[in-house]
Amino acid sequence: MNPVLGRRQLMLGGIAGTAAVGLGLSACSDGAGSGGEGGEVTHMQFFLSGDANQGGGYAHMAAKYQEETGIEVEIVDVANEDLTTKLKNAALANDLPALARVGSIDATWKDVTMDLRDILDTNDVKSELAAIDPDGKVLSLPSDITAVGMFLNKTLFDAAGATYPAVGEEPWTWDEFTETIRSVQAATGASYGMVMDRSAHRLKAFLYEFGSNTFELVDGAFETNENTKPALEYFYGLNDDSFMPRSVWLSDGDPNGLFKSGDVVAYCSGSWQIADFAVNIADFEWVSVYMPKQPVRVTNYGNAASIVVFEGTGQEQAALDFVNWLYTPENYTELSETSGFLPAVNGITVTYADNAEAFELYNEEIEASDEVAARLKTQDLEGEIEGRTIEGDPLRDETVKYLNDEQDVDTTIANIIELLNASL
Repeated sequence: MNPVLGRRQLMLGGIAGTAAVGLGLSACSDGAGSGGEGGEVTHMQFFLSGDANQGGGYAHMAAKYQEETGIEVEIVDVANEDLTTKLKNAALANDLPALARVGSIDATWKDVTMDLRDILDTNDVKSELAAIDPDGKVLSLPSDITAVGMFLNKTLFDAAGATYPAVGEEPWTWDEFTETIRSVQAATGASYGMVMDRSAHRLKAFLYEFGSNTFELVDGAFETNENTKPALEYFYGLNDDSFMPRSVWLSDGDPNGLFKSGDVVAYCSGSWQIADFAVNIADFEWVSVYMPKQPVRVTNYGNAASIVVFEGTGQEQAALDFVNWLYTPENYTELSETSGFLPAVNGITVTYADNAEAFELYNEEIEASDEVAARLKTQDLEGEIEGRTIEGDPLRDETVKYLNDEQDVDTTIANIIELLNASL
């Protein structure tokens, strides 16, 4: 029996041997010319989401690869909400594509991925953002990076005669930031000083900046440090319906829409907003600025998505060759410039056609970040590989209860730890 099918049978709780043979190794292919047994690979499928929204970078690189090698890499752009289900169903039907760009590692197919260790090491890909199992197998490579960041309404700042740290200057503290934002708010009559996405990803950045390790798995149990409580108390104080609107965190108000209205001074969100703001904000000037520190300089960053190559397709080596080609410095730089990516490869310089200063600021923030962000991201990836799951989002959900005065801060921290430990 094919060893890939054997692993899949165990994983799925047993598939009849005759049925498994009947499925064959189709791998979304259309004949031997696409990599059938004994055939030369001339066509592969690459499943992903959102390539058109990101400048068509993968389609551009696939066309370049076909011109250089004659091998067609068909970009199959699947709606983000459907991609997980599509890949699960393809795994169950033994009909996986050659490769995919995924949001996370899934238990349905994690055991039928190729080891990408050689590509990671050869091209100096950021290893802290790769999914690596306990045996050292590299299941996935980060496709690009997203990072939490701060945006300002520059028009309001200019009207108030206020300043902010420029690139290359010392970042401000949260105390300095809030004092400045309140002064701009008062001088301009803006309704709110700041909005922040209702997201644990954004809140983690805030906690890191106060010296918290958020909630870290240590010796088989989750714990936090003494800096988490004062950070949460500080955040509680900001959500006062004056500096920050309570509607965003307590009732799912739209922070993006509020900032775009021009009536909010600052917005804590992330690098993915740059393309949106460049197109959809015309009534005022906006600018990306440093995240505050208190006292730790750090942004919460991670892989926007990950590249995986699947076993059992008959196209494994061809797919590995393409991915290795894609991650070489010259080609990965071209991909990043086309799509507006923050690069997941070390040592390359990306020249951005639009909003270059904003992208460069994010790249600087990532390079300057305290190691806590990378350490905790590695922990998250290990959890994906182990298949740890939990309902809801304990950090966000319990913090919402605290902001709504349903429980005190000590209870909030205790509940988060209890819920995280339950996932073990």
